[in-house]
Amino acid sequence: MKKAKNEAVSVARHIGSFLNDYAPIHMTGSAHTLKSYETAISLYLTFLEEVKSVASAALCWKHFSHQWIEDWIEWLKAERNCNPASRNVRLGSLRAFLKYVGEHDPGLLHIYQESTTIKKCKTPSRKVEGLTKEAVRILLEMPDLDTSTGRRDLTFMVVIYATATRISEILSLKIKDIHLDVNKPYITVIGKRDKIRTAYLLPKAASHIKQYILEFHGESPKPESYLFYSRCGGFRSMLTPPAIDKRLKKYASEAHKICPDVPVGLHPHQFRHAKASHWLEDGINIVQISFLLGHAQLQTTMVYLDISKEQELKALATLETENDKKIPPKWKDANGSLKDFCGLGKHKS
Repeated sequence: MKKAKNEAVSVARHIGSFLNDYAPIHMTGSAHTLKSYETAISLYLTFLEEVKSVASAALCWKHFSHQWIEDWIEWLKAERNCNPASRNVRLGSLRAFLKYVGEHDPGLLHIYQESTTIKKCKTPSRKVEGLTKEAVRILLEMPDLDTSTGRRDLTFMVVIYATATRISEILSLKIKDIHLDVNKPYITVIGKRDKIRTAYLLPKAASHIKQYILEFHGESPKPESYLFYSRCGGFRSMLTPPAIDKRLKKYASEAHKICPDVPVGLHPHQFRHAKASHWLEDGINIVQISFLLGHAQLQTTMVYLDISKEQELKALATLETENDKKIPPKWKDANGSLKDFCGLGKHKS
């Protein structure tokens, strides 16, 4: 049995610590983001082993150099058929790990710094296909209200459009995040990077939620229950994005026959984009829209809504006047694959 070198053990320990301790606590609470980190590192280890013939005992920090990472990106393109956007996501995830390494071991900071000089792949700019107000109206008429599933789907569409929230933010809502018995009903949303914001509800949306909770959660709902839960998993299991996506595409297909403005391949994010666009049409200031969307930068909202230069200058002028789970330490055994050595053996790459 080959004994792992100290540097190989260091790499494995850092990977385990990053994925299981640091990232979940200090970086994100999003299961999707954590999965992205794990996938990127797993793919990188696969590349090192299959392409560069790196054995577990020989793993060291030089294997994370600028050129090796660039070779990995080319491998993702040629062998994994990853599109430019996917390759950029993988690169970003690996950089996040290397940044963590540099922060915890200053002697390795140069590795992260080298990785930041790697250029991202060029991606074609894609504007989100919008939904007209008529398209939204027709979509809301599609669910069969004689069924419980139809009533749930209608409530979901009403809430995601009314609040312009992300699908992940809506699906992660729990009963304790819903505040209806107040002067101005609202929901507490946990957005990207665990930023908390308030999304106020108009009477119609609040009414839909109230009726939905009474029907699906009863008169004494449990605070920790997910608002939109999985029928299989129960209150403690959130409804999954693929499940709701499938329902929305079904309604979109039916609605398109009535209103061509409804895209057949409807995606939940289009409700958020549509509401933002409709706010703009209704005369709401772009600065306020940016706040409602939870964007950290006003420029993000500009790009998001494809704002003209004239509108951008007007918005900026207004802004100036505004008041202000553990993985066991497998690194002791240097036999087996790199992913096994680093505690990622079960991950499918």
